[in-house]
Amino acid sequence: MTHSKTDAVPDDISEQLQHVVKMLESGDLENAKQAVDSMVSANRTVVLSRLPEQLRQQFLIGIDPERAATYLHNLPEVQAVELLGEIEPAAAAGILEELPKSEQADLVGELSQRSMDSILLEMPARDASTVRTLAEYEDEEAGGIMVVRFVAVDETQTVRQVVDNLQANAAIYSDFSVQYVYVVDRLGKIKGVLPLRSLLLSPGNVLVTDVMIREPLSVSVHTPLKDLHQFFTEHKFVGVPVVDEQARLVGVLSRGDVEETMATHYAEDYLKTQGIVNEELRTMPLVLRSRRRLAWLSINIFLNIIAASVIAFYQETLAQVIALAVFLPIISDMSGCSGNQAVAVSMRELSLGLVDANEVIRVWIKELGVGLINGFALGCLIAAVAFLWKGNPWLGAVVGLAMMTNTIVAVSLGGTLPLIMRRLNMDPALASGPILTTVTDMCGFFLVLSCAALWIEKLV
Repeated sequence: MTHSKTDAVPDDISEQLQHVVKMLESGDLENAKQAVDSMVSANRTVVLSRLPEQLRQQFLIGIDPERAATYLHNLPEVQAVELLGEIEPAAAAGILEELPKSEQADLVGELSQRSMDSILLEMPARDASTVRTLAEYEDEEAGGIMVVRFVAVDETQTVRQVVDNLQANAAIYSDFSVQYVYVVDRLGKIKGVLPLRSLLLSPGNVLVTDVMIREPLSVSVHTPLKDLHQFFTEHKFVGVPVVDEQARLVGVLSRGDVEETMATHYAEDYLKTQGIVNEELRTMPLVLRSRRRLAWLSINIFLNIIAASVIAFYQETLAQVIALAVFLPIISDMSGCSGNQAVAVSMRELSLGLVDANEVIRVWIKELGVGLINGFALGCLIAAVAFLWKGNPWLGAVVGLAMMTNTIVAVSLGGTLPLIMRRLNMDPALASGPILTTVTDMCGFFLVLSCAALWIEKLV
């Protein structure tokens, strides 16, 4: 059974998904394409990401490579990589050819070596070489973010020759994001930058070297993301040339691409702090998702047992003053929140290059001031609550002192742990969370219960 072109596409995403699934299962690819095309962009991405794997492959292989590349670009990277690794290398190469070289490199760089080699063999040799080179760069350095489609002209050319070249190759350059023309010598080393406005308004018989901006700023292919972000913060450029170790022009980096990469970096850091180390989608196999989460949760359960052992040690004190049980989770949670705020600020400053991993003492002193003020305020607040509830000023003193001290400990640890982890070549986002939680829990429980044991006569 086939679906007519007049079939109405439902508005609800779940219904749209089922609509497309039925058409693909019945072999009605043409109407499936029309149905997907008619969806709003957001719905289209959701539907394609939720299609069963085999049907998604069937659909993207069956449509023209340019359209498939557009759809692949909007899919989560983990799904795009999985798709490229499963379909025939020739089909994968055809789709990749329609994407920017930097994106091609990002995708094939995540594939197994065997899959990458198979796909690159199906691509033109020059393109394959470019992609292979780009794939060697880290995702968060200039070489991994730059675009390699730019306009470069020889320093011996005139303005007229450059303009004629742009007009003669307009069809090619129309796909480029051209705002500047880069002037290079015979070795490919950058000599200057020529804004299009200067190019168009200059006499045709003058050399480009006479109207170009000399000694332009550039960045190395290995410049890290945080330095790139700082560069664009200091300079209001739309883009900047990227050079290799021999100072040859190899790419152009745009402000927008750096900002997008920074946003991805922050999102990944947040997921790591929550124990999601690898990208996870709910369309992934259940066992895989469970196994990845359990690897993190299993570690955390042991850390929590360590923290809980403090309570076990003081169980007699807790039994005598059962009201303390109400305040233990409050002190633990509030200290955790204070510590996580400090972690977030340190992570942000590390990402922006505003703090060095060796500045542990400086950061600790800065956080100590915040901890003293906030600790005192929170301690007074929780002490007042305890006193109003039980009418015992000693209970207020115990929980208030514990809250204040633990807040100071939490912000001190939260501010300095990311720097310490960075110095140890460990991922700060991955390590700071569980260590901070365990230490603040243990410290909070110990402070409350040890003070209570010391003043037990005043509390019972």
